[in-house]
Amino acid sequence: MTDELATGADDAYMKSTFYEQLVEHVFISEVLQEAWYCYGKTVEVLRSEVDASGYDVVLECNEVLRHVQLKTSRRESKTARQKVNIALAAKPSGCIVWIVRSEDTESCRASLSYLFFGGASGTPLPSLDGFKVATHTKGNAEGVKKERAAIRVIPKAKFTPIATTRELVAILFGLSKRASPSDINCPESDECESEV
Repeated sequence: MTDELATGADDAYMKSTFYEQLVEHVFISEVLQEAWYCYGKTVEVLRSEVDASGYDVVLECNEVLRHVQLKTSRRESKTARQKVNIALAAKPSGCIVWIVRSEDTESCRASLSYLFFGGASGTPLPSLDGFKVATHTKGNAEGVKKERAAIRVIPKAKFTPIATTRELVAILFGLSKRASPSDINCPESDECESEV
């Protein structure tokens, strides 16, 4: 990496990458909070270094393992479809969580709602048979946009709207019973001290 100033394109890319990571961290924070403070459950989070298998994060909670492909768009976005790698269908309880975000400059926070494509907790991704095969965005030397055999295009209409993170956590992990306050409050003891 050099110390030279980034070009406009580089700067936009860096901001895009930063923003993508920001939204992912906000999402994970919301999931962890809802699982713990509402249901008294912990969530293990594993992040994929390479997106070759169709997922970004692995979440485990309530003995349910979810391989999750994350997508994101602004609430006012006209995005009408998402692309998914068919490898996601081979994972246990694979799913797509489309994060719909809105930013509030007054509170300096993002609020999230969701679109969900997946099965019930513990069940695989619904069949991708019948969905359109994606094509490359750019044509080859002859101008032909070749098919991307491992990628399917899923229309927005096939996603289920989920209004809150609490509802999403319940769907992801099959949770329904709220935890009692004694299950989620950490007693005043050295066991609850941490080195954050």
